[in-house]
Formats: sequence, C-alpha cells, structure tokens
Amino acid sequence: MSSHYRIYLAGPEVFFPESEHQAIVAEKKRLLEAHGFEGVDPLDTDLEFPEQESKPDRGLRIYRANRELMDSCHGIIANLTPFRGISADPGTVFEVGYMIGQGKAAFGFTMEPRHYRLRAGGDERDALGHSIEDFDLSDNLMIECGITESGGRLFTARAPGEHSHFSSELFADCIKPLATQLLR
Repeated sequence: MSSHYRIYLAGPEVFFPESEHQAIVAEKKRLLEAHGFEGVDPLDTDLEFPEQESKPDRGLRIYRANRELMDSCHGIIANLTPFRGISADPGTVFEVGYMIGQGKAAFGFTMEPRHYRLRAGGDERDALGHSIEDFDLSDNLMIECGITESGGRLFTARAPGEHSHFSSELFADCIKPLATQLLR
C-alpha cells in the first residue's frame, strides 16, 4: 500500500557507518510503508561532487537538497537521541524546527531516558556557573515544547533498542499518532 504522505527521517544516522545507516533507514522505511507512508532519508538525493568544488559549496548543495526533500514531505520523525554531546544532533534539531515552521507534523524519539538536566550534571549550574534548565524534559525546552505545540510528541525509550540510537518499537510508537494527525 502506497500513500502520497511522505515522512522525512531526520537524525544522526547519516553520520553512522554506511551499513548501520542503511540498516536503520531500511527498517524505518519498512515500518512507515506498513502504515501507508513513504520514508524519505536525507541521503535520498542524487548529489555528485566535482573534485574542484569547495567544501562550503558542497555543504550548501547538501543543505538545499535536504531542504527540498523536507519541502516535499508532510511530516518528520526525528531521532533526537543525544549525539556527540548531551543533546540531539544540531542538524536534526534544525530540521525539526524547519518542519514545525511550515506547520507540518513533527514527532521524535530518544533512546536516552534521562532528562536533559541530569545529562548536564544534575546541578543548578555547570562548571562555568551557567544555569542548567530544569523542566523534566528530554532535551532543551525549545525542542520538546516545539514538537508538543505542533501536535506531536517526543517518545522516550523504556528499554534498550537494537542499536544505541534506534529502536524499531520506539519508532513505531511515533507512527501511530503521526498517522492520526495526518489522516484526520
């Protein structure tokens, strides 16, 4: 069963080794297809990079290609598991904001069960004396509250998944309410 609803698959998986990336994306697309949706990965482009092209120009072309993919989608499911630090991948966070800004359905998941403040050390202030937000949220309030206000939800793992950054069960949890939101 195929649908005209396309779902953008944001997350740090684009930085994983190719075999890990492909396995996770294939599972995401399989789960979405079972619900009548088409999954769209940021690497679903035909970009080629001439040898003489500068790195900043390559980056700009990747940004534009991913923006075009997001523009073609009706919603996003973002992997917001902390990546390279205590918070979600910044590119993924941008993609969530971009989609929310267009009024599109936004859902996310994280494999990290601890709230942001605990990951930041658990104190009121960090080592530099800067305050650490304390709202019992999975990440910075702008991320989770933006998703919530868009009508979406950020799902948190209750158990380890098949990968440190992915759980089929948790991803499937995102699909059900996404379908309800898109199909109403």
